Amino acid sequence: MAGRIFIKMVLAVLAVLAVGMVAVEILVSGLAESSYVDIRTRDLAEKVDVLLVASAVDLDHPPESRVRELARASAARLTLIAADGRVVYDSEAQAGHMENHYGRPEFQRALRGQMGVAIRHSPTMGVDFLYVAKPMPGGALRLAVPLADIEHQVSALRRRLLTAALLALIPAVILAALFARSAARSLARIIDQAGELARGNYHMRVAPGGGKELSLLSEKLNETGERLQRVIGQLEHEQQNLERLERIRRDFVINVSHELRTPLTSIQGYTETLLDGALHDQENNVRFLAIIQQNATRLGRLIADIMTLSRAELKTQKFQFASYPVAHLLDEAIDIMRPVAEKKEIQLVLERPAPGAEVFCDSEATHQILANLLDNAIKYTREGGSVAVSSAVDPSTVRFLIRDTGIGIPEHELPRLFERFYRVDKARSRELGGTGLGLAIVKHLVRAQGGDVSVESEVGRGSTFSFTLPVHDLGLAEKPTLQSQLTGL
Repeated sequence: MAGRIFIKMVLAVLAVLAVGMVAVEILVSGLAESSYVDIRTRDLAEKVDVLLVASAVDLDHPPESRVRELARASAARLTLIAADGRVVYDSEAQAGHMENHYGRPEFQRALRGQMGVAIRHSPTMGVDFLYVAKPMPGGALRLAVPLADIEHQVSALRRRLLTAALLALIPAVILAALFARSAARSLARIIDQAGELARGNYHMRVAPGGGKELSLLSEKLNETGERLQRVIGQLEHEQQNLERLERIRRDFVINVSHELRTPLTSIQGYTETLLDGALHDQENNVRFLAIIQQNATRLGRLIADIMTLSRAELKTQKFQFASYPVAHLLDEAIDIMRPVAEKKEIQLVLERPAPGAEVFCDSEATHQILANLLDNAIKYTREGGSVAVSSAVDPSTVRFLIRDTGIGIPEHELPRLFERFYRVDKARSRELGGTGLGLAIVKHLVRAQGGDVSVESEVGRGSTFSFTLPVHDLGLAEKPTLQSQLTGL
């Protein structure tokens, strides 16, 4: 690649130099020829003046020896022309055999008292001449020189010019070759990178070199590669996200179908039993209706959780952010869950937060987070156990902690605990009425408010769920894209 570019660049430079040399040769030759003609014209005019002053020639009876001597002295062809155009004397031809010169342009100007100049082919001598004529008594005196002398001088100048040009061409070709070699290498690297970009290799880079323009081109090509790499990376990341979301969607549909099928099947089965005659069975009809009610309640709770989770994941849930006292949020959550805990003889313990502690949050979302975590803690804590609620304040966040003395969670189950429909003990979860969505809802609601959630647990000794909320406004209401980043995990 570099070799072909080098050859083409050298040939292009040689072609440009050749065209330039031809143009210069034509221009200089034309100027030189014009200059030589002007010089010879002035020279002949001066000689004519000298001859007119130094000699008195009678055109009617010109002394041939005297005229011949004047022609030799002028080193030019001398012609005497009478006023009627008749050639009286010519130093290089017989005057009697020459045609009348009355119509010659240089003679016409001489008759009008001016210097006449003309360049034309001489029919007498058969060559081109430069003619200069001036008026004299009774006619005109004309000197002429063949243009061959001028062409010889121009040819000599051309030879010198060509020699000088060839000598100047050698270093020019060497310099052009050195430049072409460097430029060819840079262009070859740039072309190779462009080819790699076309093939999808966006990691290749070109080292700057080959002059300012080629270096700039290399930098721009590198920037293009980096930009394409970032765009392709973003597209691949988005593709992976789409694939992940599609898997989540499929799993979600499967899980929802399964979770809905269980209570619906139970409701349908017991309803058919009652319609088939069990409605009048005094021993079982109330129990069947209680089971139907229990499954309907479970179905309603499942649908409500699905709606809540969908709003959180689709970013359609509207949050009303404001500052709230931590003590008020905890008191409200404890008061609501206390009857449930007392029914199982579980002690609810509230450790009072620091005086004046506040969080910037949505009160309804925070209430649902605390309710879900307390409900889980009570469900999985045996009778006689305890659930403790506390908080820890630092300059930027408040951490809420819910500790229980329940059955605990195996360590290998912890990473998946906040997934939708994930249950550690599926049979026990359904027995306790869990939907499998409570912790997933907690995760999304916490992150939508700029916080984070975590869990620590030990089998047989209980679990500690904790989450953080910001103390100050993070601007989530004004920056929906930031909220999307927080919840899109």
